[in-house]
Amino acid sequence: MKLRCEHVWSYISEYIDDAVDTELREEIEKHLEHCEICSAVLDSTRNILVLTADERTFELPVGFSERLHARLAKELVAAKIDGESPENPSP
Repeated sequence: MKLRCEHVWSYISEYIDDAVDTELREEIEKHLEHCEICSAVLDSTRNILVLTADERTFELPVGFSERLHARLAKELVAAKIDGESPENPSP
């Protein structure tokens, strides 16, 4: 079985939690060896877990929420124009 990026993304949490079977773990690891994007997604997800487990709080910069929502809206519009959907992004 050859995994595509979107398959790896759907198993990232289970992979980190060591909750995937041995065969799937091996396939994910083979994919990660040559895919920089998925390796970055894995690293980012691990970093998020570390940050969210940290008890410190951080104050967001002024206007961050508004900029984030505007960016997300723009990305959703662009994805619709390109024929993508949030559930099925292109790799």
